[in-house]
Amino acid sequence: MAGRHHKPATPWSENALHVLRARYLRRNASGGVIENPEQMLERVARAVSAAELIYGPASAAQFWEQRFHAMLASLDFLPNSPTLMNAGLHRGQLSACFVLPIEDNLQSIFQALSNMATIQSSGGGTGFSFSRLRSQGQPLRSTGGMSSGPVSFMKIFDSATENIRLGGRRRGANMAVLRADHPDILEFIDCKRAGTALSNFNLSVAVTDAFMSAVAEGHSVRLSDSLAGVTGRVSARKIFTRICEAAWASGDPGLIFLDTIQRANPTPDDGVIESTNPCGEVPLLAWESCNLGSLNLTHFMSSRPTRGQLDWERLRQTVHDAVRFLDDVISVNRYPLPEVQYATEQRRKIGLGVMGFAEACILSGIAYDSNAALSFADKLMRFIEREAQHASAALAKERGTFPAWERSRYAPAGLKLRNATLTSVAPTGTISLIAGTSPGIEPLFGLAYRRVGVLEGQNLVELNPVFARTLGADAPSRKVLEHVTETGSLAGMRGGSAELQRLFVTALQVAPEWHVRVQAAFQKHVDNAVSKTVNLPSDASVDQVSRVYRLAHQLGCKGITIFRQGSRENQVMQLGAEEQPYEHEYFTRCDPGACKL
Repeated sequence: MAGRHHKPATPWSENALHVLRARYLRRNASGGVIENPEQMLERVARAVSAAELIYGPASAAQFWEQRFHAMLASLDFLPNSPTLMNAGLHRGQLSACFVLPIEDNLQSIFQALSNMATIQSSGGGTGFSFSRLRSQGQPLRSTGGMSSGPVSFMKIFDSATENIRLGGRRRGANMAVLRADHPDILEFIDCKRAGTALSNFNLSVAVTDAFMSAVAEGHSVRLSDSLAGVTGRVSARKIFTRICEAAWASGDPGLIFLDTIQRANPTPDDGVIESTNPCGEVPLLAWESCNLGSLNLTHFMSSRPTRGQLDWERLRQTVHDAVRFLDDVISVNRYPLPEVQYATEQRRKIGLGVMGFAEACILSGIAYDSNAALSFADKLMRFIEREAQHASAALAKERGTFPAWERSRYAPAGLKLRNATLTSVAPTGTISLIAGTSPGIEPLFGLAYRRVGVLEGQNLVELNPVFARTLGADAPSRKVLEHVTETGSLAGMRGGSAELQRLFVTALQVAPEWHVRVQAAFQKHVDNAVSKTVNLPSDASVDQVSRVYRLAHQLGCKGITIFRQGSRENQVMQLGAEEQPYEHEYFTRCDPGACKL
């Protein structure tokens, strides 16, 4: 059964090896690397399959260890980074996503700060809603002074994160959420516009359906905080326009749509969801954590460029194995806080998603910005959603439902599941690089591009492998590669194949509304949320940002983020390779018989 996965691990790319050595492979007390990538995958499979001993005999654990290892070694599926980093090691904290509560008192604020430090030092990212804090200038009964407001405390959290690496391996990451009706909302919206503050935070304004209606109709909204109650009224359009202007200038804030999230909350009696994890793909109740994993879609496609077919049966088998893997992660996880362990085990949320969607479209002969891509996304995620539910139902029959099931939305229908949530689309920035595919459901950022200043200030140069395999190795293709190396795309290339120029479209060539429509197509079949960035060209207008944010709400997205090219000085992803194309590892491996431009 372990042989179900289609092939052993492909040769690791130079960039994948570089990242693995820098962040993932086991080290000794002196900091030296003491395992190779294959040993890492063996370690992870062994540690996660140990959960099977709770439910069955040692022979079952051995069976699933082999099965999990085959799934990982084929790179058909990879879990979130903390699982790869920590499984089988002393720390053993395997979750990527956490949300911590903050109440309106100093003890709660600094307890949350301490809890954040504990979680981030173990490899997790943290999300917070600061909406419960009183606004700036409100009285402090204990001292007779005045409150400094949510943004001032966010700066303390940011400073702490700056001095904590996630598990010693990754940069700290936070999400800060503030409701649109908080009196300090305008300060919150603008707090990153200068580009120098809160570099360890993503920002999201939490908006309701009523707020979006007020924007559309030109009405005002009441501002209120936990201490003073209603403090005044302000035009909803003024707030919304300010959000769009700040996002245009810096990429922050994004939006999260509270009512859309709450309608999908599987356990509404357990609380209201107020925040998400740092990248927005997992809305969580206070104290919850979530374990994520992603299917490498390119591995379920036949490899012939532009003529591929998806192997639905093998995908089905892998979805079932991945759901079991992620449920086992919950059982073997060593939680950083007892409150987190209780909340997580009550609902046993997991988030199975995908990476390589853009490349799967190309291999199918489908343009990313097309109705065919929307249909493909709908069919694909509907299938994954259904099979994940079947897998969770089978686990519930074998192991029992999640403890909070009787007070969940599933109980009235008698749908017995092991996990309160099953699907999520994460950004997969690093694990997609390891797997050798495009991140999440994003279009290709570029056919050749650089990750600038990552891994202790180094640059990583990437040439898309599907594009490289498509080129071949003759002289005309070398001219194409020179153009792509310089510009990052096929835009402006004369004499090339119109079909391939259409298929190999890059993020800045995709119209903003198509970014949103692809996200919405996935969100229909995702019970958590979808992390997606709408890339805008440098000359995009504030009005285009506004249209993107409104469309995302109309189409049922749970959140939305934009990034305008060049809006930040230290932009990590930059188009072009700035190296000799003929020396690139992918190009030297190209099949001369592949189709050519």
